[in-house]
Amino acid sequence: MSSNKFENGMERIIFASRWFQAPLYLGLILAGCLYSYKFLVELVHIVSTVNSITEEVLMLGVLTLVDITMVANLLIMVIIGGYATFVSRLDLANHPDKPDWLDKIDAGTLKVKLATALVGISGIHLLKSFINIKEKAGDQIMWQVIIHGVFLLSAILLAYTEHIMHKNSADSH
Repeated sequence: MSSNKFENGMERIIFASRWFQAPLYLGLILAGCLYSYKFLVELVHIVSTVNSITEEVLMLGVLTLVDITMVANLLIMVIIGGYATFVSRLDLANHPDKPDWLDKIDAGTLKVKLATALVGISGIHLLKSFINIKEKAGDQIMWQVIIHGVFLLSAILLAYTEHIMHKNSADSH
């Protein structure tokens, strides 16, 4: 009987240890605030110089805004999805703004969404490099293309693996 009590106590401690992740998610919220600040700084810069910059520089500025937004979206997915998956459920049943994807998210799906977001962010950086191709070394562009390809291949393989795991899980039920 006492070993069962010890085991139950140990399991409660182990389960409660998930709360060690809560400060990490709070830190990511702060990082999101910093990204919002950088977005506003870049937007103000673009607006204040729009009459004196070329279309190419404007496009690079807009791509920077898109890049910042995609990283912020990635942060939100990690914060909300990670917290709900690994720390505690979010009581949002009646909340009108509850994201649809939150009901369908698990650790594997979250990984695929993150990998896909990284491919998008990498694609934006690659596009910026192509626009500035005159200012980039050939090796630098080559490595960016290789890294983007690795991100893309990784995301495809991760999605395929997740698909197989969900299919096998559905077949076993």
